[in-house]
Amino acid sequence: MTELAGYGRGMDLIAWIRSDLDALEARFQGGIVRQVPPARWGEQIDGGGSTLHHLLLHLTRHHDLAVRTVIGGHPPRFLDHRTPLGLAHLPPTVGIAEAEDRGATGDVDHDALLAFAAATVDHTRAWLDHVGSLALDTVPPASHRLATLAEIPDDHYGWLHEMWAGKTVAWLLQWPVIGHGNAHVGEMVSIRNRMGLSPF
Repeated sequence: MTELAGYGRGMDLIAWIRSDLDALEARFQGGIVRQVPPARWGEQIDGGGSTLHHLLLHLTRHHDLAVRTVIGGHPPRFLDHRTPLGLAHLPPTVGIAEAEDRGATGDVDHDALLAFAAATVDHTRAWLDHVGSLALDTVPPASHRLATLAEIPDDHYGWLHEMWAGKTVAWLLQWPVIGHGNAHVGEMVSIRNRMGLSPF
């Protein structure tokens, strides 16, 4: 069993990831969803920068790609959500880049975006309930799956292919899901505060 120092004897990495995912979701729901009115999620603070809609789309797209596509070997769940999101007319790479495409997120459906994010988290929780510890050390064919299952070519998105290539399942959970998620939820909290909506 894989153990992580500092989290107690016998607590394996899968339990740690599940716990961190729950904490990340609680932070997002309590700190953003319950604090920021839907009408302000498309607002650019200080005259520019990312909107909450973009940040949620972006972090959810990476989460979805890491777990369902690169690890699981299935087309991303995003493909089933493109139409309700209002993004069916855009390429399957929408939301992948850090920089916001206002043409994509300006009219994104708020409720559909929250539903996509929730479905992605629920899928990962269900997967964690059934995965064995030995799977964490495997190295999935990330670049091949990104290109063939998610239609994300390596010519324009080489940075993503290179970043994820050769990485273990454990890394794909710890960074694209947990670390990347925490980074952008932290950015959301900063935006919320600059909106004057801090509950503290």
